Formats: sequence, structure tokens, C-alpha cells
Amino acid sequence: MKLKELENVLPQKIIEDIKNVFKEFKLTEAQKKRAIERIINAYKNSCYEPGEAIGVVAAQSISEPATQMTMRTYHLAGASEIKVTLGLPRLIEIFDARRTPKTPMMTIYLKKNYNTMEKAYKVASEIQETKLDDIAIEPAVDILNMRIEIPLDFNEMKERKIKINKVIEILKETYKDLKIKSTKEKILIKPKEEITIKQLQKLKTKVLKTHIKGVKGVSEVRVLKKENEWIINTLGSNLPKVLNIPGVDAKRAISNNIHEVYKAFGIEAARQAIIDYAVNTMKEGGLDVDIRHIMLVADVMTADGKIKAIGRYGVAGSKGSVLARANFEETIKHLTRAAINAEVDPLDSIIENVIINQVVPVGTGMFKLVFKPKK
Repeated sequence: MKLKELENVLPQKIIEDIKNVFKEFKLTEAQKKRAIERIINAYKNSCYEPGEAIGVVAAQSISEPATQMTMRTYHLAGASEIKVTLGLPRLIEIFDARRTPKTPMMTIYLKKNYNTMEKAYKVASEIQETKLDDIAIEPAVDILNMRIEIPLDFNEMKERKIKINKVIEILKETYKDLKIKSTKEKILIKPKEEITIKQLQKLKTKVLKTHIKGVKGVSEVRVLKKENEWIINTLGSNLPKVLNIPGVDAKRAISNNIHEVYKAFGIEAARQAIIDYAVNTMKEGGLDVDIRHIMLVADVMTADGKIKAIGRYGVAGSKGSVLARANFEETIKHLTRAAINAEVDPLDSIIENVIINQVVPVGTGMFKLVFKPKK
């Protein structure tokens, strides 16, 4: 069989892989023929039978080993010493499609011309978020003069490459109703109108949270060398903003926040992220689950072009069948709403047929067979 004839038999990706292997190894025509036959057999054996309950099999295959998973939440990510959520809590985060993970983090690779220690640290300083509190030493409220005094840590400012003029400029832009001036060592902030001491204390807290530099949400950065390449690990993530920083290799930037991946790269990238993170989490726990089960879950979560959680507000709550929705959670709500809207249940799936005690449309229940004996 020639490679062109395989297009109706095998997926395009497998055909491409076969072509690459044939280029790399010099095989005779007989060897090529035998290899193709074996690949077709292996592919057909890996396909599921029509009528197989793949959803139930996938659910059992993921959930059964997941009960053996560790409940330990945190793990130090190698030399970077950044705490990462792993085990069952991380798996729940992925399949629940949580908006913000417990420990959001990014791994940022740099472009070739930025692959030096100095440039890596420079990019890291552009990424790390600096609030006024990070460069202040024991801010205080001066009750006598009704003002806030913020002494500055000039060593920290030098490390983060921040100048006092820039800090004053940002504060003046952000707070138009305050008098802001600086001495050699500190910043003095005074309200233009009279306020109480309690309001002054609240103002101090608010001012210290002012964003001065970097990407919002990225609290820590770690620069480390990995296989002759400088990479940046972060605690906190904001992928769309990081991609705009010069020197960042957008093609290889990774965030463990699936929604950020979707926002930056689209639904296909989000689907791949769900698969990768779920597989890696399983492997970290020493579990071996067939990737196709996880791929099925990722497909179901992203089939509509948006990320949906496996739960009442996602996949389970938006099923076409009224009885399937009512079976999961919030039974009365779903049945009442269906009655008001006069919904009809086609009884196509497993759950609703189990509820009404009918043969489920799985395996031999997929079709009706009539036997007509000879007279």
C-alpha cells in the first residue's frame, strides 16, 4: 500500500510520522510494506468499537487511580524553590477549570539573542511586579502633621532598577487628590482635604499597594540555567502581558492557568494545556493513565470553543437531556425549568435510559434486531 492510499485509513499526523521514519531509515519496499501493515493493525486495535461506553471507561480510568493520589498540596519545583500545587488538588483545579489556580506560575523561555545571564536578569526585573510596599522600609503615619511617611529602600530599588523620580511620577498620576513630595530618603504624602486618622490609615494601606513596575500578578521571579539555556520561573501569572515584553519567546511561554493560555493562544492551545497538565500531575503522583482518556475529557471541555468545567456549571449542567441534568445536581431546578419550557427529552444517552429502566444505547443496545425464523 502506498502512502497516498493511507489517507482514508490513518490520521494525517501518523502518515507524517511514517514519512519521517522512512526518510531516516533506509528500508526496502518489502520492509516498508510490512511496517505499514503493522501500523494499520496497531491503529485499528487502538480505536474503540462502535457503541463502546468511552465516557464511562474514561471516567473510571482517571478517577480510580486518582483515589490513590496524594493529598499533599505543595511541592517545591526543583532548584527554583517556588511552591507548586500538585496531587489531587491540582487535578481538581484542571478539571474544574478554575479561573485562578492556588499557585499560579509561568515558565518563560528567552529568545536566542537574550540567552545570557545579564539579559535574563534584566527581563526578569521587567516581569516582576513591584508595589510601593516592596521598596519601602517601615512606612508610618505622622499624626502631628496628618501625613504618611514612606522611607525608601534604595538597595532594593537599585536591584529592581527603579528610580525615585519614576515612583513620584506614578503616585502623582494615580492620586490627583494628594500632595506628594520627596526628600532624599523618603516620600511624604498628605491629603489636600482634611480627613480622620482612621481614613489616613486606610489611605496608607491603599498607597502601599500602588503598582510601580512590572507585570501585575507576578510576585516572584527565579532565573535559572537549564541545559545551556536561561529560563525564568515565576510565582503568579499574567501570560498575555508577559508576551509583550522584549526578549520573551512567545512560542514557548507556559502558564499553568488554562484560561490565560486560552486568552493568549486560543482554544486549541487550552485543550493541549489541559492534556499536558493532567498527564504531568498524574505522572508526578506515580500514576499511569492512558492519554486518550484525558484527551477525551479535554475534548469535551473545549468542544464549544470555550473552556467548560466538568460540573454543574459546565459540561454536566449543559447536557441536552433534561433527566441527565437533573440526575447530576440541583434536580428540582432542572425539572421545574424543563416543565416551564416544555422541553422534550430524546432519551439518547445512558443516564436517562437507566432512570426510566430502558435498554441503554451502548454496545448491543445501540441497534434493534428483528429475527424472522424460517417457517
